[in-house]
Amino acid sequence: MSDLIKHECGVAMLRLLKPLEFYQEKYGSTLWGLNKMYLLMEKQHNRGQDGVGLANVKLDVETGKRYISRKRSVATNPIQDVFKQVNRRFVELEQKNPTKLKDPQWMKENLPFTGELFLGHLRYGTFGENTIEQCHPFLRQSNWKTRNLVLAGNFNMTNVDELFQQLVDLGQHPKQKADTVTILEKIGHFLDEANDDIYYKNKERFSKKEITKIIGEEIDIQDILIQSAKYWDGGYVMCGLFGHGDAFALRDPNAIRPAYYYKDEEVCVVASERPVIQTAFNCKSDKIHEIKRGHALIIKKDGSVQEKQVREPLVRKACSFERIYFSRGNDKDIYNERLELGKRIFPKVLKSIENDVKNTVFSYIPNTAEVSYFGLLKGCHKYLNEVKTRKIQALGDSPNHKEIENILKISPRAEKIAIKDAKLRTFITSDDSRDDLVSHVYDVTYGTVKTTDNLVMIDDSIVRGTTLKQSIIRILDRLEPKKIVVVSSAPQIRYPDCYGIDMAKMGDFIAFNAAVELLKDTNQEQILKDVYKQCKDQYHLSKEEMVNYVQEIYKPFTADEISKKISELLTPEGTKAEVEIIYQSISDLHASCPHHQGDWYFTGDYPTPGGTKVVNTAFINYIEGNNKRAY
Repeated sequence: MSDLIKHECGVAMLRLLKPLEFYQEKYGSTLWGLNKMYLLMEKQHNRGQDGVGLANVKLDVETGKRYISRKRSVATNPIQDVFKQVNRRFVELEQKNPTKLKDPQWMKENLPFTGELFLGHLRYGTFGENTIEQCHPFLRQSNWKTRNLVLAGNFNMTNVDELFQQLVDLGQHPKQKADTVTILEKIGHFLDEANDDIYYKNKERFSKKEITKIIGEEIDIQDILIQSAKYWDGGYVMCGLFGHGDAFALRDPNAIRPAYYYKDEEVCVVASERPVIQTAFNCKSDKIHEIKRGHALIIKKDGSVQEKQVREPLVRKACSFERIYFSRGNDKDIYNERLELGKRIFPKVLKSIENDVKNTVFSYIPNTAEVSYFGLLKGCHKYLNEVKTRKIQALGDSPNHKEIENILKISPRAEKIAIKDAKLRTFITSDDSRDDLVSHVYDVTYGTVKTTDNLVMIDDSIVRGTTLKQSIIRILDRLEPKKIVVVSSAPQIRYPDCYGIDMAKMGDFIAFNAAVELLKDTNQEQILKDVYKQCKDQYHLSKEEMVNYVQEIYKPFTADEISKKISELLTPEGTKAEVEIIYQSISDLHASCPHHQGDWYFTGDYPTPGGTKVVNTAFINYIEGNNKRAY
């Protein structure tokens, strides 16, 4: 995937477990927690930045004082914009009265974002406009602390229509149909019920003011989440702060979306990626834990932290694409997995170049394929070491120094070939010049490839293939290689996603288009009509009863046959070099990422019934020419 990484939301939640005075005394700043939040969010800038939001809740604030603060931004650099807004008050204070910056109590009473609870969100919008109103965290306000809810998450729900109708059936009038608002109001409903239950249980014995404190102590966050999440279908990490000081981070039953946490005596923190916690808090990876599938990490106002079950854990289907592409590659496990993806696909590359390593240049398409490229080279080195061993053995008992030296010199020709001019896209303004400009998004290093050479370029994945066809292959062909081999470290992406990534249209996938063309080539177009009828016939069924009939489109062909057709479709007219596109196998994907077996993009094996409904709808939309998302 040769585009900028912006395909996944990110969350960060932090609870200070000591009084603010502690951080001022130990670290020299009351703003220690805020600074850590900046690190947690900036270190996840690889995740979606359509918008950014930050919220803060203060504990034990006297009445009449504001205790919830929130800033959101859809600016070009939203992280910087949000924190610039937040820091403005502190900068002004430093100029006018710097001694107050060292007074934690005064700071908490008088300035926003000086509380103990933080929630941050990096948004990749999969639905609706990109406006402030669409940015997390969302806020459900009340004059009662225990009824206030701040919510943010990395999620998509496949059954928003069902969840929306449930709210209507409760007598509510939701103002939007978006999944975020629906979830907010769902949790809010059961939050209100929990408040009411505790109030009516105690109203005869205590004053209303006393009952408010009792509600904060007795409210059962686990039970609220159990009732709220009962019918959710999707991949999600949901984080919430309550006005009285409780907080939670809830993960879906299949562990589709990632969530990690760390706790010590000073802080409890949740983030979408493990290495950002390692970096921000200088802790070992074994001290950082995954939130269990179907569980919520619940942080009570008193500072106690527990992981509690909310949904029955189902088969673990953690997203493999997180490992291939979305998450930062400096996680130790992800790094090794990407290396393995590169190593495992080398035998296919070797076959493609007919074992001619000597006349082959190896490189990668920047930038997320870099680690799998190192793995590819490791695979090549392993092969060449076997070759060199055989050659040395063949020299007999008395080999001369020069012969051995020449054999040892055999190594892969590794070069930096493709260079991405990331800013070039900003100049593409009109259709008449767009194609030419797109073709120059990448540049190449001239003089590295001979006309007798194969040129092997590895990418992390190939989804649509438009950048390959319009830019990469065209510019690589200028080097005049004998053959261009484009290698995908991921298998063929055949099916839409609906769990957090906006890939919901069948016609966008080059693998699907290749299969359709093969059906036409082999006079099997009837399969498309049959699958369409099967999808339409089951459209009235519940999502639990649906079957993924779209898999039938791929069954007549091998993966290699589809790859060959993809190569044809993505080779630009006039290309001089032979072009071959190679994909990772499903089995090698699983072997490379053994703990992240969620492979629905490649196999159509969706972990939830809603996924099957989405692929069903996506295919109907394709056949009927409806250019819209399938959920």
